Amino acid sequence: MKTRLGCLSHKSDSYSDFSEFLPPANETTARCLKVSTDEVVRWSESFDHLLSHKYGLAAFRTFLKSEFSDENIEFWMACEEYKKLKSSTKLVSKANKILHEFIDNQAPREINIDYRTREKTKQTLKVPSPTSLNEVQSKVYSLMEKDSYPRFLRSKMYQEIMNRAHAQGQRRSV
Repeated sequence: MKTRLGCLSHKSDSYSDFSEFLPPANETTARCLKVSTDEVVRWSESFDHLLSHKYGLAAFRTFLKSEFSDENIEFWMACEEYKKLKSSTKLVSKANKILHEFIDNQAPREINIDYRTREKTKQTLKVPSPTSLNEVQSKVYSLMEKDSYPRFLRSKMYQEIMNRAHAQGQRRSV
């Protein structure tokens, strides 16, 4: 029990938690530089740009996990996968999985949506289509854009990514 509580009390905003998507500090070769300073700056210009960049999305997910609030981004990503499905059988299966994991009351990773949206989504998913989750996904996106995204940009994590990318860029140009 003490071990479980200990890991919950350890909220890390440390660079070491997301270093897997940036090159090692002592690595100077250009092939290892996976994200440029320009790219990291672009993440701050648009939430959509952050989510559309492989390493931006990875950093944002890691940040939310460090805050124990990653259910919204995980839901958003599940919706993105859902929209790409072509088979009606797969749509039904994925819709049920999303419903039980994120939308139901007391779901393991319940997203914070209002009662009307929750009920409307449940009704829509009774006959799933690729657009069934568009409304609720849009609400979750807006919530992240207005709340989580500004916190990410102010975080020590983002600042360290920016500093690291800048340092890597300087080493390459020397």
